[in-house]
Amino acid sequence: MIPMEQRELGRTGRNVSVVGQGTWQLGGDWGDVREADALGVLDAAVGAGVTFFDTADVYGDGRSEQLIGRYLKERPDAGIFVATKMGRRADQVPENYTLENFRVWNDRSRANLGVDTLDLVQLHCPPTPVYSSDEVYDALDTLVAEQRIAAYAVSVETCAEALTAIARPGVASVQIILNPFRLKPLDEVLPAAREAGVGIIARVPLASGLLSGKYTADTVFAPGDHRTYNRHGEAFDQGETFSGVDYGTGVAAAAEFAALAPEGATPAQTALRWIIQQPGVTSVIPGARSTEQARANAAAAALDPLPQSTLDAVRDLYDRRFRAAVHDRW
Repeated sequence: MIPMEQRELGRTGRNVSVVGQGTWQLGGDWGDVREADALGVLDAAVGAGVTFFDTADVYGDGRSEQLIGRYLKERPDAGIFVATKMGRRADQVPENYTLENFRVWNDRSRANLGVDTLDLVQLHCPPTPVYSSDEVYDALDTLVAEQRIAAYAVSVETCAEALTAIARPGVASVQIILNPFRLKPLDEVLPAAREAGVGIIARVPLASGLLSGKYTADTVFAPGDHRTYNRHGEAFDQGETFSGVDYGTGVAAAAEFAALAPEGATPAQTALRWIIQQPGVTSVIPGARSTEQARANAAAAALDPLPQSTLDAVRDLYDRRFRAAVHDRW
């Protein structure tokens, strides 16, 4: 295993790698991934120093969790911290966020992952009122007391939701969209999280692949890929797909961003490096569908910090192309 910088994940008291492995892709919502290939991605990530997997109970209807569970059984020595999510197995109304449902969802995730106690469970972008519900946090505290989970957290769509969750003393971390096309969390969320000792997990770090620089205006994605069926928020929040930015604008901006990559680094690695060095970020969780992608993502942790001139150029790019469309919404 190649050593990678580790950072404490907020109130969990546990350390995780600064580049983690997102596993939405392994569930099948980005096109088909064979089981052997999925396990190969996990092993390649671990070999490159990753100690943090992020998943959810709805990724492939549990397939992602099951694949991770199989890998953990085969590699009990790997020391992997696994964060999963719950809440999306029911209609998205606050009334469904109950202790009874939490126990049912929790039992399923523990079985999928093959563990008695889950390292971290995150509410999976629930309805906004859930973040302010005393009953919800009481139920999560009960799961901790029952040793079903070691800690709990939230995954959010908006900065306002993140700030509400950070104010709760039991919330260990917040998972939020952060990338060079989504800068709003830098204004208030990251400073508030640092002050409270709450971890920050940066998701959708490559804007659904836009920041890899591999796509053009003519790229066609598979019908089962969310970049086809959710481009305008038809199935779930639009912010989950291309970070909510217009695809054509995103492609043009990605070409501009690619020119900022330092020698020897890809645009994707540059985007990951930019996230890693934002004060308050604990870990970034890019996905991967191949071993090569997993290793390349992990290698971003070893890049030199980007100079101030690059940071300024990213801010200018965001201000020109995305602030008006994205900043007020999320």
